[in-house]
Amino acid sequence: MAPKDIENLPYRANAGIVLANGNGQVFAGQRIDALNDAWQMPQGGIDKGETPRDAALRELTEETGVTPDLVTIEAETDGWVTYDLPPELLHKLWKGRYRGQKQKWYLMRFHGSDDQVNIALKHPEFSKWTWMQPDELMKRIVPFKQHVYAAVFDQFKGRL
Repeated sequence: MAPKDIENLPYRANAGIVLANGNGQVFAGQRIDALNDAWQMPQGGIDKGETPRDAALRELTEETGVTPDLVTIEAETDGWVTYDLPPELLHKLWKGRYRGQKQKWYLMRFHGSDDQVNIALKHPEFSKWTWMQPDELMKRIVPFKQHVYAAVFDQFKGRL
């Protein structure tokens, strides 16, 4: 696909979650399909008719087992944060219909205990999880998403 054709593709709408504990750490999951030890925070597509906030709460439960009653939404990003897929992934994800994603991120404070996190779900996204400092997660996210995480952590600075 030529670069001009890629520029004409839309972004896929997505909601992301910065799930923070009381120690300033964030949930990090190692992707089950990951190469190179890639870790990330929960995120997922926004369904038709769904608000980004509702999608974030749904994705939180689907990917971590954490239910909405265990969190407080403390903040959301101003506007959308976007990223483009690297050329080698364009045709492997979303049937080549999107150039990348536009994401609305939510800072959620976790009020539960670690045993209430369950990644062994029907359709697991992660093979393991841990709490990480944001700067450590920045080193472990795939390179094409690093600017997204930097922007999100910058917007939530002082609140983690």
